[in-house]
Amino acid sequence: QPTECFLSQPEEKQESTVKAKRRKKKKISDILEKSAPKPGVPADLQNLLSQHFGENRSVIEIEELTLSDSCFLPANDLTHSFSSYLKEICPKWAKLRKNHKEKKSVVMLVICSSALRSLELIKSMTAFKGDCRVLKLFAKHIKIKEQMNMLEKGVFHIGVGTPGRVKALVEQDGLCLNSTKYMILDWNWRDQKLRRMMDIPEIKKETIDLLEMCIIKLCREGSVKLGLF
Repeated sequence: QPTECFLSQPEEKQESTVKAKRRKKKKISDILEKSAPKPGVPADLQNLLSQHFGENRSVIEIEELTLSDSCFLPANDLTHSFSSYLKEICPKWAKLRKNHKEKKSVVMLVICSSALRSLELIKSMTAFKGDCRVLKLFAKHIKIKEQMNMLEKGVFHIGVGTPGRVKALVEQDGLCLNSTKYMILDWNWRDQKLRRMMDIPEIKKETIDLLEMCIIKLCREGSVKLGLF
């Protein structure tokens, strides 16, 4: 007698779970790799602040954190070296450097994502800085008390460091920003994972905290100008 033949159906569920496992999460580096680098503009920082404070602040409070375009220096169009950028935004540097006599303060503050990047930037500003004194303002291998002592005893023109350490120095009255004219954010540079400083959650938070604590007020008063390198 003829026997019936059944074709076994492939198990669809197993296949779909295997496919799901194979799908990797998109990393920020994957997205950035495909997108062309764009120079930072004032609106980028403004949007960042609005997103950060949008949920917890009233409209009036957010308005107080708003910076007009006049608070910003020309942005880096990605063709500059650090020295050539600084020369463009600060043509009267020699005069400013000569007139600066105050201790516990700097004329220019440069904020970046790490100690290593701070050292790179210090090296790359040689053509701009001349004989002015530069102070490293990061936490790696340098105690905060050492930095406070140096600021108290000597006159420094440029401070280069991380937002967390700069914030701590301001909070502990080790660094006064009344003489500061320029604050430069290392905005466009990417690390090995292709992250900019504002793509790193901890650095982003500390930078926004520093801006909110004192920099935004000084910018609105017109004493500090912000630059996005």
